[in-house]
Amino acid sequence: MSTPETSRFVRLRVELVLEVDDVDAVTEAALERVAEDGEMADSERAHAESAVREDTAEALAYLVDPFDLVGEVPGVELQQASWSSELIDYDPDSPDWDLDEDDGGEDYEEDGDDGERASH
Repeated sequence: MSTPETSRFVRLRVELVLEVDDVDAVTEAALERVAEDGEMADSERAHAESAVREDTAEALAYLVDPFDLVGEVPGVELQQASWSSELIDYDPDSPDWDLDEDDGGEDYEEDGDDGERASH
């Protein structure tokens, strides 16, 4: 009897809903992160700073990094990650927010530039 080959790659989906209590603190932290990014071109930095000042969700995209979630997990290497953020209307009592609900196999991978990054 042969053993079926399995993929070594795993897609881990995480969905978070955050409540922002202090917009100024989030914005300031994101501006600091942008300023510390030595690989960012000046034109990109100006665009990022503007986006962070105008949109709290954009600021969070600069602060929350999937690499940080798995960086210390033994035996794994992050191959690729993408994420996005958006302001939403949230009602924790609504059945639309049932996290245990089957997603029907839909692909939630986000494309866009709302903080999207890939590993090198």
